Amino acid sequence: MEKINVLVVDDHKIVRDGILSLLQDEDEISVIAQAENGKDALEKIPKVSPQLVLMDINMPVMNGIDCTREITRIYPEVKVLALTMLNELEHIKNMLGAGAKGYLLKSSGKEELVMAIKKVMSGQNYFSDEVKDLIMLEMVKKKTSPGKIIGEKVPLTSRELDILELILQELTNQEIAEKLFISVRTVDAHRRNLLEKTGARNTAGLVKFALENHLFGN
Repeated sequence: MEKINVLVVDDHKIVRDGILSLLQDEDEISVIAQAENGKDALEKIPKVSPQLVLMDINMPVMNGIDCTREITRIYPEVKVLALTMLNELEHIKNMLGAGAKGYLLKSSGKEELVMAIKKVMSGQNYFSDEVKDLIMLEMVKKKTSPGKIIGEKVPLTSRELDILELILQELTNQEIAEKLFISVRTVDAHRRNLLEKTGARNTAGLVKFALENHLFGN
């Protein structure tokens, strides 16, 4: 029986070694390589030819979302399964939008990990139960809310609030990236999420949103 060749991408060696240990006795799965960030993964894919990539999200140099987007573009035959601690809807949407075929939390056990790998390789999507609940809740909210309710509280993450505050200070994306020690691409992604969540069309709309919601002591 031909094994599923897997590349594990995570910036923590102990996590990579743990996944290798979990899967080493599986007859149908073989971990053929490891990478410590997205850039490292992109360099290794043409050398080791994985069929599936287990992808963490928060990593230095290149994060899992940007890496997944590049894999989908350059190696469309390679499947990506997110394996992360992050269970926020924002990260789920970004990973799926980048081309991931599944989203698994690191709290999952070995049986679920093996099942997720096999399902994704068979052409199906796979989501942890907690992730499925978040997706369903979002679908229900979209169905029952035709538009933004006036006075409705828009849940922003602490990172989005940090970036919104710097936008209000008229910093450029490059300046924000340098101040927060993140990439300009990450700032761009957060800015898009802010526009989507607040319903604003531009920076002026974000300023108006912050004022109307009394953010940052305004």
